Amino acid sequence: MLNRRTEDSRQQIGFHSIEDLMPQDHILRDIEKAIDFSLIYDLVEDRYCHDNGRPSIDPVVLFKIVFIQYLFGISSMRRTIREIGVNIAYPWFLGYGLMEIIPHFTTFGKNYVRRFADTDIFEKIFSQILQVRN
Repeated sequence: MLNRRTEDSRQQIGFHSIEDLMPQDHILRDIEKAIDFSLIYDLVEDRYCHDNGRPSIDPVVLFKIVFIQYLFGISSMRRTIREIGVNIAYPWFLGYGLMEIIPHFTTFGKNYVRRFADTDIFEKIFSQILQVRN
């Protein structure tokens, strides 16, 4: 028998936390438990001014965005940011809430050019993560 859906629940309002919506068996939960990303702060501290300028995007968030891009084989930063907006696991991993605005894709590019270009910061971060795990 052919059944047609008669209700459109897309506008339904409910109370849910991003924690409740995140699958318990998602690989990003395992990664979040296994890696202490706070080590990034010490590695990038000299790249930020402590008493001047506007507040930055958290450098751990910037690194985790790249981590998502490579881990899930996303082809560009623009597409990565778009995917973060539609896959509930990604903002959860970044520590963002359901209603928070994800940084624009150019934010990473600007930070990379201004802070991380011509450095080995990403290699240092991955090396530190691997050293801690061994």
